[in-house]
Amino acid sequence: MDYRARYPAPLRYLSAGIDGLLAIGGLAIVVIVFVNAVLRGTAGFDLAWSLEVVGFLLLWLTFLGCAAACARGAHMRVTEIVAQLVPVKLQRPLAVAIDGIVVVLLCSMIIQGTNISLHTWAQLTTVLYWPVGLHYASMPAGMAATLLFHLFNFVIDLRDHKVAAKDAAGPDWEDFE
Repeated sequence: MDYRARYPAPLRYLSAGIDGLLAIGGLAIVVIVFVNAVLRGTAGFDLAWSLEVVGFLLLWLTFLGCAAACARGAHMRVTEIVAQLVPVKLQRPLAVAIDGIVVVLLCSMIIQGTNISLHTWAQLTTVLYWPVGLHYASMPAGMAATLLFHLFNFVIDLRDHKVAAKDAAGPDWEDFE
């Protein structure tokens, strides 16, 4: 389920901004690699900085792509196993538990990624002299955006479940007052 239409405006803008960065970054990778290959084949030299920039872009696009997939509800789930092995009454609590585990995992990745980034900030890349921590900052940044989207998705799922449960219970006398 694509959650983006149900997000508040700032979150929709964040999602659209991430999508734009993914498109621009992907195009930049293709262009840089292509130009570098052409230069190597025709002129006999390559762009020394191209590997660092492509590596930087790949890291950032990977973690931002995780956030974009979360906003779309596109992360893989194996619902068939749960549907076959778990009783219907336990499926919703299991889904809530899994969402909680995902929140803990994302928080852990944000904390660990921040620590790694801070500890490697003083190191510089060999060609462009960018801080290595800037590369590693992609993990906490991408996981923070993923956490934000995941929490909103979780709230939307809880609301939908309550509405579906209320509809399944039939009309309530309060609805007619």
